[in-house]
Amino acid sequence: MSTDDITLSKPIIEMATVANEFCYFLDTAEDKRKKGILEFAHRILPLLYLKGTLLPEIEPEYPEAGERFVTQENWETVFTLLRDKFGKEDEYWIIDPQYINETEPLKASIAENLADIYQDMKDFIMLLQKNTHAARENAIAGCKTLFVNHWGYKIGNVLTRIHHLLHEENEGLSNFEDPLGIL
Repeated sequence: MSTDDITLSKPIIEMATVANEFCYFLDTAEDKRKKGILEFAHRILPLLYLKGTLLPEIEPEYPEAGERFVTQENWETVFTLLRDKFGKEDEYWIIDPQYINETEPLKASIAENLADIYQDMKDFIMLLQKNTHAARENAIAGCKTLFVNHWGYKIGNVLTRIHHLLHEENEGLSNFEDPLGIL
């Protein structure tokens, strides 16, 4: 293997590392508490987004080597687990510029957003693990395209809600502690 192989470059290895950590966490989320899942997502999603921006544009030589691995059943398992963990706090409203009427609020779901991101990341990792040049090219090209059109938006949509849930007890002046006694 050539050391100048872009499919084995630092940005790809780092993206795969973060994506793998995200997927592993969700694969083992059954034993985790809601707050722990939210704290993990709050920390890793910005990193995933950053790594997505650093993915190179690649035109796969053999596009037929591209594959998807996460089934509808796999997605449903992750979604249902997360929806059950988040309960009534799962749903929220967003304005999504991807839709035709970008000024009308849409109902969103933390579980759905995280399950969608999981699907794209898991497919990326699984295709990379085939460890052929054609598979790696397709994994990178697919991940980059999905970042631009899908999971990049999902991270943006869900991160505000997660931030709010983690920090809502600190909102407002009534909850503000003034250690210096000046307010």
